[in-house]
Amino acid sequence: MKFTIDKTDRYTIFKIHEENLNSIIAPDLKSEFVLLHNEGVSNLIFDMADVKYVDSSGLSSILTANRLWKDYGCFVITSAVNPAVKKLIEISRLESILTLIPTVQEAIDYVFMEDIENELLSSEEE
Repeated sequence: MKFTIDKTDRYTIFKIHEENLNSIIAPDLKSEFVLLHNEGVSNLIFDMADVKYVDSSGLSSILTANRLWKDYGCFVITSAVNPAVKKLIEISRLESILTLIPTVQEAIDYVFMEDIENELLSSEEE
């Protein structure tokens, strides 16, 4: 599986460089997500710009990442999703579970906005 990782303090961008996210790639992808989670990555942006096809195993790997990070109040943002893949996510009724954002830059902005909102809410509680 080909991918790149770009880490910052607030988020990590995981860009997969594969056209097919299927049962051959999904186990390795899940392993990478678990490793990143165990390293303490706070917010994950999963860049799927190169992905043109996803099967049920691929969806399962994305849901695994979503579950890992949501348990700790962090985000997994799926960005740059191909229209065919987005349609599959909608047919599977996963758009209400997954955070889908059109571009990586918008996903980065989303992380910053959520951080600002959380800081404002915590300062109001004090």
